Amino acid sequence: MMKKKDAIAAAADAHTRLIRFLYCDPAGVIRGKTVHASEFPSKIYEGVGLTRAQNAVNLFEDLIQVEGMEPVGEVRIIPDPNTYTDLPWLDRTAGMFSDLREQDGSEWGGCTRTILKRAISKAQAQGIKVMAAFESEFYLAEETPEGPKPWRNGPVYSSSGMDRASVVLDVMVDNLVAQGITVEQAINEYGPGQQEIAIKYTDALAAADQHLKFRDTIRGTAEVQFGLLASLAPKPFADGIGSGAHLHFSLWSEDGKTNLLYNKDEPTQLSEFGRSFVAGVLDHLSGLLALTCPSVLSFHRLRPHSWAGSTISWGYDNRECAVRVASPFAGREMKSINLELKTCDGSANPYLALAGLITAGLDGVARGLTPPAPAEHDPVFLSPEDALASNIRPLPSTQLAALEALEKDELLVDALGDLMLRCLLATRRAENAKAEQNGDDWARLATFSTF
Repeated sequence: MMKKKDAIAAAADAHTRLIRFLYCDPAGVIRGKTVHASEFPSKIYEGVGLTRAQNAVNLFEDLIQVEGMEPVGEVRIIPDPNTYTDLPWLDRTAGMFSDLREQDGSEWGGCTRTILKRAISKAQAQGIKVMAAFESEFYLAEETPEGPKPWRNGPVYSSSGMDRASVVLDVMVDNLVAQGITVEQAINEYGPGQQEIAIKYTDALAAADQHLKFRDTIRGTAEVQFGLLASLAPKPFADGIGSGAHLHFSLWSEDGKTNLLYNKDEPTQLSEFGRSFVAGVLDHLSGLLALTCPSVLSFHRLRPHSWAGSTISWGYDNRECAVRVASPFAGREMKSINLELKTCDGSANPYLALAGLITAGLDGVARGLTPPAPAEHDPVFLSPEDALASNIRPLPSTQLAALEALEKDELLVDALGDLMLRCLLATRRAENAKAEQNGDDWARLATFSTF
């Protein structure tokens, strides 16, 4: 574990000039302040001042009135030295992800990272270690007078498609590796200019931090080093395939030696513990959707036959279900079996997404819930009898419907806390109203490279 003095030494050894104290706000936007290296030894301890109102700025950069987040009073951006990395696409610049705390160092209800820490603590209290990774799809595009246009193309998973994008993808991979992130796969996806890079799982807090580093690296590499745009938005092109940030996760014993999802009697099937966790996720999925697919355009991606999960459903290697049990690899079944939440995209704040997921799943375990029969086919094509057996239900079809479901979910409301809940409801509803006023095309362009 890196200590503050080690981060100071790392900055000095690298002759770093600037250090960014970064955080992810409730809108899912990576924000922060930059500290000069000369101030770093003190600021890493005392933090940097930030108006409370900054977290009430929504996705469209509108300041929304939220009690407790007025432009009066400050919190402190306190960086976590474990997240320190040099930023390879910039000269002599480093970055760290941070908690937002009260001036006396106590927790502030507007900090999304702290909410995930609380959920992790609840899991740890039950002897559960949560491991996770976000599997992100994104588009590369070039700016034109008519707006962003996809950059390069090739048949999905094809060698030609990988070749055409390699000049950029190879540098992106190098920049991720330089920050200590293990890259497992880099491929071209279905849409023109659409790519995917999969990174290795880690513990839940580090997974959220790592996902934000991933987002910044993809965007920064594309813009700074190649003059391109990168979009992790859920639906950046109206007629294009959507992009997900599929959330893979597994639950382990406290010592990290046993995967609690593993069923020794049937290695390709979930344990009873895992089934109860899935049942909890499904039970809270309508409200959880407001955290994992939170933007207006998220709901343009959640369509049948898009491998995004358009129903409350689960299944074994069923990519049309919201929750997929990923098949384990022969010879390492215990280590590799994991769950995938398909209903998650790049507009999500990863701290809130993971916190909600953990909270929902643990509730299923605590209540001893049993999931319905897993869907063996695309839910849209199931017979009425099979759909009933699998308890297939529609997901909320709009941002407002998901927010309403969140507001009614007492468990998730409690996990978020009063201030964060009020912030999310106010800022997201304001986003919805503005998108409704200006249209989908305006919203797409306004958020194309936000994520």
